[in-house]
Amino acid sequence: MKTIGITGGVGAGKSQILAYIEKHCRCRILPADDVAHLVQEPGGPCYEPLIRLLGKEALGPEGQIGREKMAGIIFRDKDMLKKVNDIVHPAVKKYILSAIEEERQNRRIDAFFVEAALLIEDGYEQLLDELWYIYARKDVRKERLRLSRGYSLEKIGQIFSSQLSEGEFLAHCKVVIDNSGSLSDTYRKVDEILKEAGLYR
Repeated sequence: MKTIGITGGVGAGKSQILAYIEKHCRCRILPADDVAHLVQEPGGPCYEPLIRLLGKEALGPEGQIGREKMAGIIFRDKDMLKKVNDIVHPAVKKYILSAIEEERQNRRIDAFFVEAALLIEDGYEQLLDELWYIYARKDVRKERLRLSRGYSLEKIGQIFSSQLSEGEFLAHCKVVIDNSGSLSDTYRKVDEILKEAGLYR
């Protein structure tokens, strides 16, 4: 079983490409964001430590950690983001490594994909067989974010400046999938990559 990290800038189209890969490869896809939400739920490994750090004001009406409330606390205290990440990121990594080991034991799939915007920053390069970069030109990503999410150009600029540069992505990723054009073109490229890796079905 091959372990592959999927990363790329916001608006590059990671979700669409992963949905296509799922149909044409015997695989499991685990988005790190989903795991991050899971480990913060009541009973999860991060729930109590986060409540101790953030206080009861971070709780929603049903006792869960409210994402918007947590974001508000982090916005007021810049050091808080690092403290939250120091709790959440190791728990996410532990969950993902456990899920990978479980799939290795089961021997039901050919590939395990981990999707995260911060794969490189969080050191997943050392944990996975290889990283794949979903690339799209900046102008294409801007237009997608403007149309699909209603983001202002100012907000898009802030997000872009907080993410790795194209050069940094390229330096760490073995495979590059250019999703700047039509999806049909992208899917053809994905087919070629999966076939070359022996993962296409």
